[in-house]
Amino acid sequence: MEREKRNDMSFSRKRSFTFGAYGGVDRFTCGDETRPETAEENLLDSPAGDRKPFLPASSNQRDTELFEIIEKLQGSRIDEQRCEFPLPLKSQLLTIGADLPLILPPKLGGYWVDPPLQRLVDVSPTSSHYGFVPECYDIMERDREAKIYHKFFRSRYHHSFTAVDPALGPLVLSVCLEEEDSKLRVILRMKECSLHGAFSVSLFPNIPSAVELAKMLCDRVTVSKFEVVSYLKAPELITTFDEHRVSPNFKFGVLYQKDRQFNEEDILSNNEESEEFKELLSILGETIQLQGFTRFRGGLDVCHGQTGSEAVFTSFHGREIMFHVATKLPFTDGDPQQLQRKRHIGNDIVALVYQEGQSPFLSDVIKSHFLHCFLVVRRIKRAEDTSETAYEVSVTAREDVPPFGPVLPDPPIFTDRALLREFLLTKLINAEISCYKAQQFSRLELRTRSLLLESLHAELCTRSQCMMGDPSIASLPSSEGPRVVSEGSGGFIENFKRAIRVRSHSFETLGVPRKIGGSASQRPKTEKDGEGDRSPGPLPADSLGPSEIKDQASPQEDT
Repeated sequence: MEREKRNDMSFSRKRSFTFGAYGGVDRFTCGDETRPETAEENLLDSPAGDRKPFLPASSNQRDTELFEIIEKLQGSRIDEQRCEFPLPLKSQLLTIGADLPLILPPKLGGYWVDPPLQRLVDVSPTSSHYGFVPECYDIMERDREAKIYHKFFRSRYHHSFTAVDPALGPLVLSVCLEEEDSKLRVILRMKECSLHGAFSVSLFPNIPSAVELAKMLCDRVTVSKFEVVSYLKAPELITTFDEHRVSPNFKFGVLYQKDRQFNEEDILSNNEESEEFKELLSILGETIQLQGFTRFRGGLDVCHGQTGSEAVFTSFHGREIMFHVATKLPFTDGDPQQLQRKRHIGNDIVALVYQEGQSPFLSDVIKSHFLHCFLVVRRIKRAEDTSETAYEVSVTAREDVPPFGPVLPDPPIFTDRALLREFLLTKLINAEISCYKAQQFSRLELRTRSLLLESLHAELCTRSQCMMGDPSIASLPSSEGPRVVSEGSGGFIENFKRAIRVRSHSFETLGVPRKIGGSASQRPKTEKDGEGDRSPGPLPADSLGPSEIKDQASPQEDT
């Protein structure tokens, strides 16, 4: 009785989330206040007041209680992982007769919505002002200074230097004299960022030293000496490091939300595609057969059909985009969560939602550690006396994601298909680039850059000493290609995995023993190191080169 009263006073909404291909439960209670639950309450589903002191029980009693616990766990596991609108909100939405907004922010906040809800009062589908000209749709650059070295240094005679600062860590300095413009161009690479500057030669009576140039860019530099890089292929390694964040490839999720669908379970379980949804997919790109597909595959399997037979792909201003369309990913009977679909869409950073009907999309209805932004599109009638259709667009993102362009028109309605395509694809790309500035991703990027810079510094020092004939350095492997991340590898999460591998390789080259449980040197060479890429965290594949890692990688790894 007491338990029923408690359920009447408050209700709980329990949602599933994904990290890679794994699931868990994020639990909170919707009511006047949040009530923490202990593990015992969760398993036995009993109020705190009903718990009794432990008393010795017979073996039969203990067995009975154990089977009851197992039955509760098995019977309510799916119910616990369901993600639904709160029932009062759901019932209110179904009784409203007027047009509803495309997106509703969650009750607990944490997301911004564009256009804001208060602006939607004045939105009229019959307005004559639609969209902006495509020339206004500028694609953001993720790292504007990434290609400065390639542009100004690679084709000119220049020098590079390395040092280890007690406070800043590894430093890699590049200096180039542009005689035609009488300029001295300098790049200083640190763990936090790269600093670039161009100085007029007339400012100096003599060419400054490497230490002086480094201090001109960053006054925190305290080293007293830099070492010269004499390795002939150093420019390749430096270019690869500078451009490790530059990738022409993107992957986005596409969700299909039918009318009166308010939870993640229903949205991910849609299999049939309406003609209207197919039309939107044709605006985004071309439906391709995955079997034997040779261009950017966005983590989809192109050999064994494990991720479906079709996908949507497009090229856009020199970039390749793969869409993870929920309805085209494998459907699993008996799995309400559809983890085979969520393992891809839940690992995307941005997703597009196509709405069919008037049911709004709740910003946090799809629970994921990676998804930070949603673009929601709804097909509407421009006017009752014409068959011409239009598309209304709205955007929502987590509160720590900075705003990004292109700006939504007022009202946010498009009637031209080509204009809509230009806007959506530009908005999706800019959304992902802007999401990288969110706190979660910025911390991971900083960690990735630190590992890559340590590897670059170690590689340049070792190769330079070998070039100078240092007898203390053993002969290096004949494969002297860049051991850092290959350009356009598909995302900084993959860069982080490879950074771990590169760092381990550099330690081995320098003769530094790695602290790994067991004997790594005795590990059988037949072990499938590439399988480590299937897990969310980076697992080193130290014994494999870059080409071997690619061959061993699982079908779900981005290429």
